[in-house]
Amino acid sequence: MQSPAPFARIGTRGSPLALAQARLLRRLLGEAHGVAEDDIAIEVISTGGDRSQASNASLTEIGGKGLFTKEIDEAMLSGRVDIGVHSSKDVATRLPEGIRLAAFLEREDVRDAFLSVKAQSLDHLAERAKFGTSSIRRAAQVLRQRPDLTIVPFRGNVGTRLQKLLDGVADATMLAMAGLNRLGEGHRATAVLDPEIFMPAPAQGAIGLAVRSDDPRMAGLVEVLDHAPTHTAITAERAMLAILDGSCRTPVGALSRLDNGTLTLKGQILSLDGRIAFDSAATGTDPVALGRQVGEDLIAQAGTEWLAQWASL
Repeated sequence: MQSPAPFARIGTRGSPLALAQARLLRRLLGEAHGVAEDDIAIEVISTGGDRSQASNASLTEIGGKGLFTKEIDEAMLSGRVDIGVHSSKDVATRLPEGIRLAAFLEREDVRDAFLSVKAQSLDHLAERAKFGTSSIRRAAQVLRQRPDLTIVPFRGNVGTRLQKLLDGVADATMLAMAGLNRLGEGHRATAVLDPEIFMPAPAQGAIGLAVRSDDPRMAGLVEVLDHAPTHTAITAERAMLAILDGSCRTPVGALSRLDNGTLTLKGQILSLDGRIAFDSAATGTDPVALGRQVGEDLIAQAGTEWLAQWASL
């Protein structure tokens, strides 16, 4: 006798963090709809971003954010899985036709963490120490504070990166506090960084739930889990990023705060070496309009010539 179809099929990457996020979604779906977790399937899907980890190349060099979502999107469109669970900062601003982000779980800590076995803070690192990261945003922000440091490529899941520190591949690195917390590894942070100085990636700390645009059943299942304040903030940050994506490939940071229905969004773009930075902030109630306003202001401040010189690298 054929087994009944699962209540829902979740598609995820296979990293420990991605699996932790998928299991969280499975638990929340089960609780919300009175379904046993065993009736909700989790399918691991290898993505181009995962397969490129060994190269240590930055995402900008090898194709951008969609590397971590493309195969999951394809699995949804083919009907192999029903829900894609993503770290929202990895989701491309322009989604494939037929896919939409239907919900966001409540956001975790948005801040970055400084990790080192040699120094208690960025300021305490030795001169010309090796700082490991393959994020152009983190590299630029670090160089803005410590231009003497040497940036070395540094990719892999959380466990791999922690081991690389122990092996001396780098003297320090930066990781998202959200990921550390979800893995129960928050204690690994040597210091938590001020988000006003080290502005997080747009949408950092939020789990996004993608579904097929023509699947109202799945949309309804995940929308009951949607955290409205998180959805509002991520919508604004992604709207800002959409404006910037079309104009430059410079490092981008975003920080938002929702207070009594009013959203404040701060945005930043930097040169790759961190020497130049442009900042903008705006307050309003329409997240899309707010994001566009901040993005357009950043472009206006920087100017097309400045943006073009970094985009061409």
